[in-house]
Amino acid sequence: MNDLIGGGIKVTTFFKHASFGLLFTFFVLITTACSTSEEASSEQSVKLKADESVPYIGFVLDTLEQERWYKDKELFEDQVQSLGGQVKTLAANGIDEVQLKQAQLLIEEGVDVLVVVPHNAEAAAKIVELAHQNDVTVISYDRLITNSDLDYYISFDNEKVGALQATEILKRVPKGNFAYIGGAETDNNALLFRKGAMSVLQPLIDKGDIKLVVDKYTDEWRPTIAEQNMVLALKETKNDIHAVVAANDGNAGGVINALTSVGLAGKVPVSGQDAELSGIKRIIAGTQTMTVYKPINVIATKAAKMAYDIAIGKQIKTDTTIDNNKVKVPTILLEPTTVTKETINSTVIKDGYLTEEEVYSK
Repeated sequence: MNDLIGGGIKVTTFFKHASFGLLFTFFVLITTACSTSEEASSEQSVKLKADESVPYIGFVLDTLEQERWYKDKELFEDQVQSLGGQVKTLAANGIDEVQLKQAQLLIEEGVDVLVVVPHNAEAAAKIVELAHQNDVTVISYDRLITNSDLDYYISFDNEKVGALQATEILKRVPKGNFAYIGGAETDNNALLFRKGAMSVLQPLIDKGDIKLVVDKYTDEWRPTIAEQNMVLALKETKNDIHAVVAANDGNAGGVINALTSVGLAGKVPVSGQDAELSGIKRIIAGTQTMTVYKPINVIATKAAKMAYDIAIGKQIKTDTTIDNNKVKVPTILLEPTTVTKETINSTVIKDGYLTEEEVYSK
């Protein structure tokens, strides 16, 4: 197992081409191996650090089913290795029990720091507890782990993300029937995206200019569920929806599929987030209005440097604190950016996040 998912080894190709069923089987195998490791650890500690003087960082992802997380993984690993550290990335594909087992495996292998993208904000508190029992520091990456003694949090200003989405849609449609298609309610970021969007929409709702005819979260952030929610909303309103604030590009894709089925794609503005290639292509095609670009190269490299510095005992400077319902977590918040058809070249292409060939090829 270590040869397959070991520190720094690229597993991106495997995940890109594997079906969900195969991925599930793969991670069940990992879980089984972790259980075996637990039994062995009662007799002898499992330490896979080649050199105790080399910082060992564990990166625990929620999923590799969504396009953006491949970029986080590769950038994070490259930065840790360039600093002289050892790194291993594991992804649980939305299964809380597997994510906890993967964290336990990395702790048993001797990681100095765990960087975690939680699947479920509350369930991941068990990871923090387990890590602290073994003197391992935890950084919550992009999504906040709640109800825990979390050490650090690095993310983007997620309320601002929601505000940017609503603001750009309002430029196209200042009045009318609006739909909000949010993310997973178990993801604290989804709550913040909605809060930010509503900070912009609510005054207009109160004024009577906007009627929020749909307000739904999307289980597991699954585009198919976003599509189902939008199909139902269109039926209930007899297609009388004038704008959609969708929480990310995956949801936007589902929404646009539903709009396409009734001939409204390109006529109803739809927001997004993550600047996924599919979302950018829809913006060029005119079916998606905007996306929010969160420079993955910035968060991945900053988080990797942060983890490495913690491992070697350096002092960490943070910008602010965020209340995770238990403690005020030292936090670094980065700035998100609106991307429209007019700004694709000056944002995602300029930064090298996507290439011109990727974006404009048919």
